[in-house]
Amino acid sequence: MRLRQTLRDLIAAGLLRAREAGEAAFEEMPLFDLKNPKLPEHGDFSTNAALLLAARVKRPPRQVAEAVVRRLEAPPGLFDRITVAGPGFINFFLSDDAWRQVILEIHRLGPAFGNSTVGAGRRVQVEFVSANPTGPLHVGHGRGAALGDALANLLAAAGFTVEREYYINDVGTQILTLGKSLYFRVLELMGRSVEFPADGYQGDYVVDLARECLDERGPLDLAAEPESLFPELGRYAADRILAGIRQDLDDFGVGFDRWFSETALYDDGWVQKGFARLKEQGCLYEAEGALWFKATAFGDDKDRVVQRSTGATTYFASDIAYHLEKFTRGYDLVVDIWGADHHGYVPRLTAAAQALGYPGRLKVILVQLVSLLRQGEPVAMTTRGGAFVTLREVLDEVGKDAARFIFLTRRADAQLDFDLDLAKAQSAENPVYYVQYAHARLASVFRLAEAQGVTLAAPDPARLPLLALVEEMDIIKLLANYPDLVEGAAHNLEPHRITYCLTDLASRLHSYYYKHRFLSDDPDLTQARLWLVKAVQTVIAHGLGILGVAAPESM
Repeated sequence: MRLRQTLRDLIAAGLLRAREAGEAAFEEMPLFDLKNPKLPEHGDFSTNAALLLAARVKRPPRQVAEAVVRRLEAPPGLFDRITVAGPGFINFFLSDDAWRQVILEIHRLGPAFGNSTVGAGRRVQVEFVSANPTGPLHVGHGRGAALGDALANLLAAAGFTVEREYYINDVGTQILTLGKSLYFRVLELMGRSVEFPADGYQGDYVVDLARECLDERGPLDLAAEPESLFPELGRYAADRILAGIRQDLDDFGVGFDRWFSETALYDDGWVQKGFARLKEQGCLYEAEGALWFKATAFGDDKDRVVQRSTGATTYFASDIAYHLEKFTRGYDLVVDIWGADHHGYVPRLTAAAQALGYPGRLKVILVQLVSLLRQGEPVAMTTRGGAFVTLREVLDEVGKDAARFIFLTRRADAQLDFDLDLAKAQSAENPVYYVQYAHARLASVFRLAEAQGVTLAAPDPARLPLLALVEEMDIIKLLANYPDLVEGAAHNLEPHRITYCLTDLASRLHSYYYKHRFLSDDPDLTQARLWLVKAVQTVIAHGLGILGVAAPESM
């Protein structure tokens, strides 16, 4: 039984009965809140439904609230009490027995507990990472990868049909610059004295690529014009870099349903299709020999060039074409996950989505910077300068699970300090270790129970009241609210809520473990506590699965 939904249904039915009795008047059901109050004296749930109706019926909110309470028809045993407080809030105090029913629900559903069908029938595309194939992934890309993958898992758990996509920006100046960088590094390996271009990619990975290139392709044709070799060398380097990116993401537990090449936008005519659609909508005009998009008509601060006077299209034109191609696939929502440095780009792309005829179907999540710390000191990260820490280095040092979990410990729009030493620590200060250890600790409890001849029986409702400790009821309430938390996190596109929940649940489990014996001389109490901690283990495993983190049986 989903308690929050049950309460919503009861309140709505009570409002309808109050209306029939002439105690409330409304045409559409008010969009009332149902929240978990911060203070326990305000109940388990509280609603503002009466306050929303009071102005319409011109009666004091408390009178309306009392009328609604009178009209509630709750199942026996659901409530301990219902009170009207303050200006007219209705506070619901559920009975302990009502809360305990979640244990039966978890044991019935097993690993599916926490899943829902709220997104059933809706398709969502999540495009993330999409780093240019001009260098290996760095730690900032790792945060975006963890966020995108966990978000896709979260949406899938909420019933959405989800597709993951990586956009390969393999057209334009950066690929030529990469080819030029490779050209000069190969010349150096050939023994030539060169002045490396100031705008070149200077990382050691370019030197490694140059060695591979020289081994596979042989010396450069020095008789050819250097510029004529840049495109081919750029494609060679980009292909090798992209292969490394794929491997790093695979080792990070991140996979994609589609790798979409920017080249395909031109090969398949999507840029011109985008121009045609915008022209149909009257959103393009010519000025100063260039083609402009009327972005200001959709809230942007200025109009944007999509085709220069030279005939060359802009990056923005490619993005318009790409999103038109996306929307024509039939997604109900397209989510783009970008670095925070793209914040100025959001209004123009949102404007383009509206102009193309898809308002409200694009959501851009900006991921703030990661400050990498080692021994308390920041580690500098730049891309072209070459002094950056790669995702591969972080994976090799702390492992996939620690990296993913820590990347998801804060909101996407908040900066993150990633402490490498903490990520490797086997202590309560390490959040991923703390949560994984809770799961492993419970696995050891069940191994010990088996060794002592204790078999976990099917949950018996008659014995659930033995779970009466404050610590037990607090854990049970967390478990009962978990499915709503998953739905809320999916609705708001915020997988970090799962991380917070698991940390809280693990903390309560560890405290409970230290204070009370799970295996005792009382067989009924033993069974009841094993049912409870089995439910905890199930929820921890579900949450870690959303985050893409392992739920170990031992540590």
